[in-house]
Amino acid sequence: MEESKKKYINLDIKSFGMIAALIIIFIIFYVLTNGSNATPTNINNLIMQNGYIIILATGMLLCVLTGYIDLGVGSVVALGAACAAKLVVEQGWAVPLAWLVAVGIGLAAGLFAGVFIAYLDIPPFVVTLATMLMGRGLTYTLLKSLTVGPLPANYSFIGVGFLPTIKVPFGEGSIDLVCIAVAAVVSAGLILTELKTVRTNNKYGFANLVPWQMIVKDIVILAVLWFFFSRLGMYNGIPVQLVVLAIIVGIYHFITSKTVAGRQIYAMGGNAKAASLSGINTRQVFFWVYVNMGLLASIAGIVLSARQGGANPKMGDGVEMDAIASCYIGGAAASGGVGTIIGAVVGALVMGVLNNGMSMCGMSTDLQKVVKGAVLLGAVVLDVTTKKKKS
Repeated sequence: MEESKKKYINLDIKSFGMIAALIIIFIIFYVLTNGSNATPTNINNLIMQNGYIIILATGMLLCVLTGYIDLGVGSVVALGAACAAKLVVEQGWAVPLAWLVAVGIGLAAGLFAGVFIAYLDIPPFVVTLATMLMGRGLTYTLLKSLTVGPLPANYSFIGVGFLPTIKVPFGEGSIDLVCIAVAAVVSAGLILTELKTVRTNNKYGFANLVPWQMIVKDIVILAVLWFFFSRLGMYNGIPVQLVVLAIIVGIYHFITSKTVAGRQIYAMGGNAKAASLSGINTRQVFFWVYVNMGLLASIAGIVLSARQGGANPKMGDGVEMDAIASCYIGGAAASGGVGTIIGAVVGALVMGVLNNGMSMCGMSTDLQKVVKGAVLLGAVVLDVTTKKKKS
């Protein structure tokens, strides 16, 4: 009897709870907006409006896993976008070359922060606060407090473009077969991955989820997936931004869950001294985490400027807070060492759905900040209290 109990475990509410919270929040706003938040246009807008936040949250999670944050990402977003926009609009540079310069600026900002943090032992809070102020000041100086634009179509494509579609009649309108095909492939991949995990656990005697809980979890995830892609299919198909996001999230999910570098970051966040004694070069890990954050911030800047059709000195102002909040809401521990890329993405979507829903309900921006602050505080309190109960 004891052996059979060991074969099954209950679903971790903390890991799946934010997906449930995302669905509940969406349903609440569905009722409050009479279904307006579920229209194909609005679902597409959710991706367009929050794509760069998801990119930033992906990089920020690595910083959070080490037990720290990066306050300078908003300024790096603005500075990289400003340089790329000026080079394209005013200097006539080719778009790919301008993007390379923007990425180079992001890497330079990351290198700057990484050296001070990893090798000069300056607290990350101080260093990234400095990069936030310096980056914003350089952006205002570069743009002379003016907006640069409009950007050419081949630049804006990454922010507002769509993949080719194959439209067929559906109901009173049409639907894109490419979206349906992608949903089918992703669904098959999720199911096969689940089955492989079950077989592996059985082979090595590890515990699986209680069968009915596993089935409910998979049905909920697949339902959300098909709802999302069907709505995109009823609009203009798959946004280019979504492809960029999928590539970035996929790469970093693999790095954090399947590579030595990823395990080293988790080890550092759990106990930096123990990680150092076990042979991990903690300075090197710190260094590349912040260089990586600069890289992703520059990519987010390119995507944001492409969506807005130009660059202005205030772009990216405050986005570091959204990225940090996304990580904590998505289950990352305030002390470091705990969190996942998928969790950060879900956290960013929670923030996005909240922003979108509150705006559609006509809530003032002041009250929106209060709600977002309360949600962030609640997520951190939940993490801390859960740890206390376990200990």
